[in-house]
Amino acid sequence: MGKRIRVQRRGRGAPTFRASTHKRIAPAKYPNLSPDIRDGVIHGQVLRLMHEPGRGSPLALIELEDGRRYYSVIPEGIHEGQIIELGGRASIKVGNVLPIGRIPEGTIVCNIELSPGDGGKLAKSSGSYATVVSHTPEGTIIKLPSGKTKYVNDLCLATIGVVSAAGRTEKPFLKAGAKFHWMKAKGHKYPRTRGRAMIAAVHPYGSSKRSARKVTTVSRHAPPGQKVGLIAAKSTGRKKRRKK
Repeated sequence: MGKRIRVQRRGRGAPTFRASTHKRIAPAKYPNLSPDIRDGVIHGQVLRLMHEPGRGSPLALIELEDGRRYYSVIPEGIHEGQIIELGGRASIKVGNVLPIGRIPEGTIVCNIELSPGDGGKLAKSSGSYATVVSHTPEGTIIKLPSGKTKYVNDLCLATIGVVSAAGRTEKPFLKAGAKFHWMKAKGHKYPRTRGRAMIAAVHPYGSSKRSARKVTTVSRHAPPGQKVGLIAAKSTGRKKRRKK
């Protein structure tokens, strides 16, 4: 009787291969603001900064004047106890939240909504930001971290500043255990064992016989147990120089 390889087991979606989302604190999103608040201003206080497993940037617990609380990613320079402003009449300062249509051109923003009321979708990872390019009758043009430009509704909320924890990816893990726990929080397998180092029962490339090697290219339509290696590769190996 055959044995399912790791690719087949992972595809089933068992808890072993899923991220430990029960350790997450809360989604990072803006609260629902009424039209009066969107045109005016409401104040909030940063109560606490915390770390959420699987998230690269700190998460902030913010309490509004009306007693509501919400969690959000924060830009650099924000500290516990700081007062921030939300609304169309908020001042242009780091940490304040405004409709993107009222933010001046050239301002650096983060945690941008794709549609009004969705809570924030763009530029939320650590160190990321977008730039307000121009305002048009169709909407506001922003430049994303990838360099592409995009139209956004003027009523979409955005936070002024750069998401905190910039340079996180430049810091080395130093220990394999630290890398293991970081990958486990995201549901990734670490360390990864080469298929050639396995036995033939658990991987198509596994075998102690060096002469019995299989072709590494595989069809795009292959089943999960067979779909390992170079999937639908146009070419393999080193590129040959073209003759002029």
